[in-house]
Amino acid sequence: MDTILDKQWLDNNLEKLPRWQQEVYTSFSSMLTHRNTYPCVPARVGFLANELRFRFLGDPRETITAENLASTLKTYGKISRETGKYASLAIFFHTPEEMVSAYNVEDYRKVFWKLINEVTIYDETEWPSNIPEDPHHHKWEFCFDGEPFFAFCATPAHKRRKSRYQPCFFIAFQPRWVFEEMNGNTPFGQKIKKAIRHRLAAYDEVAPHPDLNWYGEANNHEWKQYFLSDEQDSPTTCPFTRVKNTFSSLLK
Repeated sequence: MDTILDKQWLDNNLEKLPRWQQEVYTSFSSMLTHRNTYPCVPARVGFLANELRFRFLGDPRETITAENLASTLKTYGKISRETGKYASLAIFFHTPEEMVSAYNVEDYRKVFWKLINEVTIYDETEWPSNIPEDPHHHKWEFCFDGEPFFAFCATPAHKRRKSRYQPCFFIAFQPRWVFEEMNGNTPFGQKIKKAIRHRLAAYDEVAPHPDLNWYGEANNHEWKQYFLSDEQDSPTTCPFTRVKNTFSSLLK
């Protein structure tokens, strides 16, 4: 399926999709609805309210997949505000069995950052002036087509940090505007953070990762939260490299 879908369509037409797509969506749906235990409360609420959007893409290691993801992000950025206050775009990637059986968490981390970097090749829009371009700045966020996104990666290799497990390679992109009323400076944001931390402690086999902080805080680095290890460690250098103006130059 080469279009952005919603929960209502998927629930009514799931049998029309390839088996791998049926299986990963069913697993995702069960995770968010089973006994109300999934740690990310906004994701669960958004899913039940049909505010999440979904896309199935190919092998994340292939160049065509990066191009398709770029096209999807561009389309989604234009419609996200119409989908609801808990908007998020969930991408399921076709993950061959040889990846599932052989790749560890660090292998998937490399796949994630390679894909994110390749996506920037297709970005025709200048980086937003209000977002620092240095990922080590505490107000940096990944941007595409002028839209800042928080990225969340989950993989088949995550075992102890179950909140980062999916049966396929998976990325969710959440528009930054979603957090305008949900951050560390608002009572609602503080309440949500407390609830999420409490649920993470019960859901995962490891403590909440020390890199989990609010956007904009002086000690925060968003890129570290995009891909968490199965333990408590984290890289010191961000692998993000934006390929500037490549798309435009190819058109000349």
